[in-house]
Amino acid sequence: MGQVVATAERVVRAPAERVLAALADYTETRRRVLPEQFSDYRVEAGGQGAGTRVAWRFAATAKRVRDQLLEVTQPDAATLVESDTRSSMVTTWTVHPAEAGLSTVRVRTTWNGAGGIGGFFERTFAPKGLRRVYEDVLGRLDRELAAG
Repeated sequence: MGQVVATAERVVRAPAERVLAALADYTETRRRVLPEQFSDYRVEAGGQGAGTRVAWRFAATAKRVRDQLLEVTQPDAATLVESDTRSSMVTTWTVHPAEAGLSTVRVRTTWNGAGGIGGFFERTFAPKGLRRVYEDVLGRLDRELAAG
């Protein structure tokens, strides 16, 4: 059993403060930028940044579907951390200023993978699939912020 890591990064056309505020807005913005792999979305507590509890059903594939309940923390001014209370999965979003009016957004998810041959396939293929999902989320976030 080893740790599995998936990452994605993108330059978003908005200042870092605005990007982080959008990512931390679980009531409106986050709901709008999630692709079809996320369903049954609901905010259970809070809704803005640290202290938020949000739930959704995530379908990595048609056969790999998990119900997640995430608790959000904000350890510093540039970071949001979503910890799944039902698994070892932790997703960290970091936002840093780039060129004038732009930001670099990085998302990194880790979890304890399976052992054996199943774990080998999980470590080989899951990060690529999750990266594609996150690239979609980041593209949607960029379009959302560039439009308004």
